[in-house]
Amino acid sequence: MPTHSWTFEQWKGFEANLRNALRCCSTDEHARRILSDAAWRVLRNYSTSFFIVTRFLPYAKRRDVELIYAAVRYPDEIVDTFPLAADQKRALLQQWRNDYHRALHADSLVESIRQGSSPFAAGFADVARRYSIPPEHYDAFLDAMNFDIAPEPFATFDELIERYVYGSAIVVGYFLAYVYGTAPGHSIEEALASARSLGIALQLTNFLRDIYEDDLRSRCYVPEELFRNVGISYREFLRGINQPATQQIVREYARVAWDYYRQAERTLGAFDPRCVSAIKACIAVYGELTAMLERHCDVQRRVSVPWWRKFACLPPTKYWIVPVSLVTPEYRP
Repeated sequence: MPTHSWTFEQWKGFEANLRNALRCCSTDEHARRILSDAAWRVLRNYSTSFFIVTRFLPYAKRRDVELIYAAVRYPDEIVDTFPLAADQKRALLQQWRNDYHRALHADSLVESIRQGSSPFAAGFADVARRYSIPPEHYDAFLDAMNFDIAPEPFATFDELIERYVYGSAIVVGYFLAYVYGTAPGHSIEEALASARSLGIALQLTNFLRDIYEDDLRSRCYVPEELFRNVGISYREFLRGINQPATQQIVREYARVAWDYYRQAERTLGAFDPRCVSAIKACIAVYGELTAMLERHCDVQRRVSVPWWRKFACLPPTKYWIVPVSLVTPEYRP
């Protein structure tokens, strides 16, 4: 399932068609169905790994997770992909934030769309209302997207996590935790703690995989303390001219990620048991990617987990779900 980024024009065309489809909706249920189908297309286009692992969620939760993905994908595309000036990107993000807050205060999903809110911003606001997700979490995510327009270096892992990963990944984990729900006898606070650890781990793996691509966007998510510890500069690290030092940095970065994966694994019992297989599959797929990055230590080559290895991380009794899910979102595991 190859993935590729849509252009700004393709996104605008997709949204225009989605708005047209939503005009006939008289109920929130109908609007959610159309929005979720569109979000499924976004997720299927952009992510192989997350698409696969979320196929094992219960039907209703999976549909809401698809809406969450679309609501974070578009702002991320604004800052990462669209060839726009910085002020244009900020304006688009502010418009999106305004749409989200307008939708939060609407009486219904249908009403928020009629008021002109962007469909996926309205869809996420509807998810936030139904699951009592604190509104400020999505604001923190949009703050992180704004940060990426004019990125700054990070001195330590703690600074990276608190200043950036909180908004870019931890709160997204919170969104999912509210949707997944909790196991009997466990609190949402326990689930949120597990989601925090997993959000950090997944983001660190993504950073480690995308070092070279991030540099092309003038970003560096490798803390400066790692370069100081081995006595090389960031540019020397990128060029790989000191392989022992480069390997030490990559392995230390991976070690920190592994620590957070293990923290998350120890607390998975807090989640609704129906969702745990999907979370475990996510950890397995991204754990495989982390191990590959650790072995290769090649910051100039983007490493991906082959399809067959991703398949091996999934519950064998449910392999049938993957081919069906590529054709239609309407199935129930």
